[in-house]
Amino acid sequence: MARRPLPRILSTGSAQIARSRELARTAADSATDVLHPLITVSRGLRRLASAGRRRWAETPKDRRGPLLFLVASVVLVVALVPYGPLLAVISLMAAAAWQGRDRKPSEPDGPDESQTQRLQSLYEALVPYFSAAEDPAPLYTHGGEWEKAFPAYDFDATGRVTHLLIRYPAYFTDGEAESRARIEQLLHAKSGRGREYHFAWDEEGNELTLTVLAPLPTDIAAQRFVTAPGETVLGFTDPTQVQRTLPLGYGDGQRDVPPVVWRTGIRSTEPHLLVMGQPGSGTSTLLRSIALQALQWGDVVIVEGGSTGEYACLIGRDGVLAVECGLSGAVASLEWAATETERRLIATNRARQAGHPPPDDTKRPLWILLDRPSAFTHLAAADGRKDPQSLLQVPLRHGRAANVTVVVADQFDSAEALSDPVRQHTRARVVLGPATPDQLEAFLGAPPHTTPVTEVPPGRGYARLGTGPVHRLQVPATPDPYDDATSEADRQAVLALLPERTTPADAETVPSEAAPSEAASSEAVAAEAAPSEAVVAEAP
Repeated sequence: MARRPLPRILSTGSAQIARSRELARTAADSATDVLHPLITVSRGLRRLASAGRRRWAETPKDRRGPLLFLVASVVLVVALVPYGPLLAVISLMAAAAWQGRDRKPSEPDGPDESQTQRLQSLYEALVPYFSAAEDPAPLYTHGGEWEKAFPAYDFDATGRVTHLLIRYPAYFTDGEAESRARIEQLLHAKSGRGREYHFAWDEEGNELTLTVLAPLPTDIAAQRFVTAPGETVLGFTDPTQVQRTLPLGYGDGQRDVPPVVWRTGIRSTEPHLLVMGQPGSGTSTLLRSIALQALQWGDVVIVEGGSTGEYACLIGRDGVLAVECGLSGAVASLEWAATETERRLIATNRARQAGHPPPDDTKRPLWILLDRPSAFTHLAAADGRKDPQSLLQVPLRHGRAANVTVVVADQFDSAEALSDPVRQHTRARVVLGPATPDQLEAFLGAPPHTTPVTEVPPGRGYARLGTGPVHRLQVPATPDPYDDATSEADRQAVLALLPERTTPADAETVPSEAAPSEAASSEAVAAEAAPSEAVVAEAP
């Protein structure tokens, strides 16, 4: 079928609007240039009138009569003198033009002495990398002029570079990662450490743009984000990296912040997430934030290997099927999760073969959150028991079709203990806390376009969803509300997001390890063996 062309008003409307705006802007600039003398004289007359009113108000009442007589005498003399009124008007216009001039200090045409010295230093440092002996007209030479190499630049109040456009010769190997890394490391050192720089390479134009990035906001508290089902906000990033913003409450006001949105579900290309970081970098904070968002639409099973009680606030809440911190409970819950994934797959397949929609009990999302599962690996090896990570193979491999999402968080020192299925099926990656460029590239699969810093706030890191770009990330503040070190504002923000408590924490019992294995015998038994009846196991 031939596609009908769009109406002319729709196909050319944006171009006409842009052209109209450009014409209006040009007309306004032309009118300003033509009327600039009149605007200056009017501004001067207004300033002279204001000065006259102030002088009259400051004059004592007993002297106002003589002052009026003096002014009237001057006016009479000017009126009687030949060409007096004309000369008075000319003098008044000249005084008004002088008073109405733009008194702002003129900006210097170029950099000052300190800024010139800094640019010359950068230029000299780049000479060994951007010069060749065979070049007949080198752009970079020792003692050369930096004006041609740096056509655009900006400085901050302290005199450090904030924006710099660098031109380099065409024979520079900008397609090699090692060559780029050397230039970026050099510019980072010479422009000032302690800041994050973004490098944009234009290989076609042989130009490199250096930009100093502003710090990401760290004062965004946990709240209800305006997202659709299947969308999870991992954190917030730079406005130039994403094309979407979310309205967030900030104190008594509201502001729009660009988010990093992770999409899950049947049509997701990155159905599972892996988070790595250093101790205290905010991995548990990210998992808490994900859990609070997941509870709006689905059920959550939490397995905590650190046994620190970071998720005690979720015990017994509506939609929280289990919060396990012991080896026995972790194995039982993950066995049930694997059986539940198989049950959903079987039920969905049977419904499709019969020509019916999937059953309702398979549509509700199921989230499996594991915090430091490598701790259970060592315990299971010591006791000769099954590693809980081995039970994740079915949810990881078939979770997308069964509406099951797995999120794993661990530390860099335990990265070798992660199983192969966890590494292979977690295509969405997040790194929190300080990390070397080699660690970031090895874990994310691509180096970030910014320079990592050594000192970062909690929840600060990088995120990459599948094969997409690497984003800077700041996780929203979602602390443990039962922690004494939590501020009152953050505590109330998290407590306001918690679902209602449906099961008292005192009445919870430890699940038997045989329950999930017995549930594997049939689908009906698997549905009854959900770990919602027993959510917390004792610490090993």
